[in-house]
Amino acid sequence: MTDGADGIRHALHRQLWQRLPRSWRREGLFRVTALLAQRPTPRARPTAPVIVAGALRTASGLGESARLCHDALKVSGLPVFGIDLTAGLMQPLDTSDFGFADGGTLEGPATLIVHVNSPLVPLALWRLGRVARNKYVIGYWAWELPDVPPDWRHGIPFVHEIWVPSAFTADAVRQIAGDRPVRVVPHPVALRGPAAGPRVPRPDRPFTALLIFNMASSFARKNPLAAINAFRKAFGDDVSARLIVKTSNGRQFSTGISSIKEAIGTAHNIVLIDRTMSAGEIEALYHESDIVMSLHRSEGFGLTLAEAMLRGLPVVATNWSGNVDFVNAENGIPIPYRLIAAEDPQGTYHHPGMKWADADVEAAAEALRRLRREPELARTLGEAGAAYAARAWSAQCYAESVRRHLGL
Repeated sequence: MTDGADGIRHALHRQLWQRLPRSWRREGLFRVTALLAQRPTPRARPTAPVIVAGALRTASGLGESARLCHDALKVSGLPVFGIDLTAGLMQPLDTSDFGFADGGTLEGPATLIVHVNSPLVPLALWRLGRVARNKYVIGYWAWELPDVPPDWRHGIPFVHEIWVPSAFTADAVRQIAGDRPVRVVPHPVALRGPAAGPRVPRPDRPFTALLIFNMASSFARKNPLAAINAFRKAFGDDVSARLIVKTSNGRQFSTGISSIKEAIGTAHNIVLIDRTMSAGEIEALYHESDIVMSLHRSEGFGLTLAEAMLRGLPVVATNWSGNVDFVNAENGIPIPYRLIAAEDPQGTYHHPGMKWADADVEAAAEALRRLRREPELARTLGEAGAAYAARAWSAQCYAESVRRHLGL
């Protein structure tokens, strides 16, 4: 598609499509693309090469899962290609430096791993066109509630099997998967860097907690106000402690940014960063931090927590949803919670009939105080987390899992 056609399509999307009610847009999109999309070949079998399709240039969880999948398989020696669906899925172009061999012209048998959630799989396959023919299609999906919405059924007929990052997501997806296998295939997070060595205390800077999230991933779900409140309860205005709140897409979700600024108030020991950062800049944030905190209401996996563990940082995290697969009392501080109705003003996770977690802010505040006053505990937890990350999320472990599932 030409740049001019892309421009027209984006203009129509902004001026017409986005003005329709959200429920109408979604249902219309799902119905139309289900009619247009290439149905998978019933007798297709998994075979090399592997084509990884997804929003390869978007700073989202599914975008990163696609990049990690591609790179881990490439490192392992499997023949792997990529297809970027960033523009086709109307996702923001956050990075242009991800390199891959283009699989957009590969016709014939192959394994196609589509890192696009179920409702949008027909759209993705429509965008892929002829490439999807004769492929063994795997949907890699992430979801953050104990049940999946009805519109997730749209993607089931278009895949041969389903992969997910956690047991929590697998339990939700199995309810609608029918005869499609559902396999837990965690992200190869260790691919992005070696496991950390022992972290050395830094007396030249404040004790630093780090919170990273994307506004577009649901402000209510990420629940940053709970983390800010926990930090304030733990340290007040003490400038020898610091909280870094790193977010992105604040311009699109100004209400959330306003709520964060209100929660911070006049505190001089809380730093707000709202922009997309390079991998090097994110690495520097981890390096400057002593712990990573996430008082999320729900996670399909918890990439930020996994990245923190890989770097030897102890994590303070809600003890519910996808991250319970790997965050425990041996390598972090799980925070107790109560279940409340899943209400999300942004809409994505607004399912009041379902439940998600409300973390205990007082318990989180005590965890912060404890990690500060007991550096040996922080070191022990961090080392245990790094050891687990290096073992469970290596490129080799991921590739072996993929080869085993696909019989390659």
